[in-house]
Amino acid sequence: MAPRYHMSASRELHVVVLGAGGVGKSCLTAQFVHNEWIESYDPTIEDSYRTQLQVDGRPVVLEILDTAGTEQFVAMRDLYMKAGQGFLLVFSITSPSSLTELAGLRDEIIRIKDDENVPMVIVGNKADLEETRLIPRAKGFSISQKWGAPYYEASARTRTNVDEVFVDLCRQMLRKDDDYLTTDVDDGVFKFDALRGSNKFRRRWRTRDHSHQRCAIL
Repeated sequence: MAPRYHMSASRELHVVVLGAGGVGKSCLTAQFVHNEWIESYDPTIEDSYRTQLQVDGRPVVLEILDTAGTEQFVAMRDLYMKAGQGFLLVFSITSPSSLTELAGLRDEIIRIKDDENVPMVIVGNKADLEETRLIPRAKGFSISQKWGAPYYEASARTRTNVDEVFVDLCRQMLRKDDDYLTTDVDDGVFKFDALRGSNKFRRRWRTRDHSHQRCAIL
C-alpha cells in the first residue's frame, strides 16, 4: 500500500536570480512578476517577490530573490545559495565577462548545496540587442550542454522567453521535489526535512506579495 501523506494545494518554491551587475536580473524579474519594463538601471542590493502561477496545471507559489551583482555584496551569496531551491544564472549577450562570471557562481552553488544536479537555467539576456552581440548563440548552447542546464536567450525589454525561463526552472524544482517525496521514505512516513527551511527562508527575505496569477501553462 502506498504511504499516505498530506500536502498543501500549492507547492512553495524558492528561486534565486544571480549574475553580474547590469545584466538585467531585475528587469527579467519585474517583467515576470509585474509585466513591466524597467528603463533605468538602479543597482539592486536585495529584492524579493512572491507570486502565484500554474505549471503544467499544478499551482505554485514562487518566491524570487533578485540579488546584487556588485562585488561588495558577494559575501551575502552563500546565504542566498543555501536557501534557494533553483537558480537563474543570467548574463548579457553583449558582455563576455558576464558569461565568464557565471562559471564561478555555478561552482559555488554546487559546493554549497553539495549537489551536482541543482535546478538551474542559463539565461542570455538582452537578446533584443543583436547588433551589439558579443557572445554567439553557439557558445551559450555549448556551455548549456557542458553544465547540463537549459539555455534561453531572453529579452526583458520585449518580454521574449521571460515566462519560459521561470517556468522551466519551476518544472525542474517540481521534479526534484517529487523525486524527494517518493524516495525519502522511512517506515511508510514521508520526511519533509528538505522543505523545512522554507519558513526561515521567508522570514529572512523581505517579501513583496504579488499573489495574483501571473502565468498559466496548460
